Amino acid sequence: MQRIYEPQDLIEAELLLGMLASEGIEAFISGQHLAGAVGELPASGLLGLMVNDRQAGKARELITAYNGAQPLPGDEPESYLGELVC
Repeated sequence: MQRIYEPQDLIEAELLLGMLASEGIEAFISGQHLAGAVGELPASGLLGLMVNDRQAGKARELITAYNGAQPLPGDEPESYLGELVC
């Protein structure tokens, strides 16, 4: 198993976990039960996405593509030009 990514928070971790699962990559979140201890533990480095060694390269590629996503031209509302609104 390899730690391939450090998500900002549990919401991002769950979103990426679902995206990886949809691509057939088994992953799990390490440290998710430590998030409640923020304040007593360091605030960063608690969460990590873990995947099998064989799937680590593909998982990293998918996460890189996710992080680099841009809205399609003309797909954003007029009041939010250049911003991705979810």
